[in-house]
Amino acid sequence: MIIEHASTDLVPKPWGTHDLRPWAETGDEVGRVGEIWFRRRDPASPEPALLLKVLFTTERLSVQVHPDDDYARRIGLPNGKTEAWYVLASEPGGEVALGLKQSLTAAELRLAIVDGSLAEMIAWRDVHSGDAISVPAGTIHAIGAGLVVAEIQQRSDATFRMFDYGRGRTLQIDDALAVADGGPAAEAPAAYPLDEIRTVLVVSPYFVFELIQLPPETYWNIEAGLETWILVLDGHGRVGSLHAFAGRAFFLEGGEAPIESGHVGVRALVAYGSAVPRVDLLSISAARTRPVHRWRRRGPGWPRHRHHLTFGNRAVPI
Repeated sequence: MIIEHASTDLVPKPWGTHDLRPWAETGDEVGRVGEIWFRRRDPASPEPALLLKVLFTTERLSVQVHPDDDYARRIGLPNGKTEAWYVLASEPGGEVALGLKQSLTAAELRLAIVDGSLAEMIAWRDVHSGDAISVPAGTIHAIGAGLVVAEIQQRSDATFRMFDYGRGRTLQIDDALAVADGGPAAEAPAAYPLDEIRTVLVVSPYFVFELIQLPPETYWNIEAGLETWILVLDGHGRVGSLHAFAGRAFFLEGGEAPIESGHVGVRALVAYGSAVPRVDLLSISAARTRPVHRWRRRGPGWPRHRHHLTFGNRAVPI
């Protein structure tokens, strides 16, 4: 059974930020960070099929589209890119774009890309913290400014830009035209609760994206026979023997792993490789006598990112 605290890669972007808390410590040498990529601890480990990210936007991202598996393989890539977003934070007026306001022919879409009028044709929609969005391959899309977004996707960097707000980066016009759905985006099913603990956010042919909310001081088992990613949003506890708190991500695979929640519970995103939600994903663990560790921070002067476990009257940094 593999249970790993995921490592992070900070990816600079022109639309990024310097403030990554609580998801990572800001590396000033990196510049403006637009994305955090979570990866396996050992770079030599087999590459997962999914990629978990957190995005930080201070400007609008490019208007773009991703290919499906068939097209990706025709141009020498292993697979396409379907993705899903969960809005972690949004400034007032936060928005994303999915699809176009009206259908265009291939010739009309090419002209809109070349003359830049595409920027006025995409369909923006308001978003708020807690919203989930499905972005199938072929969907023309963009992310607006002032958002922090968790993203799960097929592991691929196949992105075809169609409009870039004057940043001077290359547009992949022919590839974009070959894969884009030049019309309004299809309505995706709304998120729905499976029970009091689990909410299904997005279901795709490649992954299921869920929100779980574990009550305080409870013990669970998570079935992670296939690749599973966990991103902790709030609370604290443990995944296996590893400490879990806001901002930490975990990779699991190959069996069943114990999860315990601390005295304020745990709220987390879970993504796993499946085309349907797993009924047996979470199960209540047998009663245990060992108390859940209680957590507290030391006083002023300690870094905000340092956490401590309390054993009696002694606070031990972790």
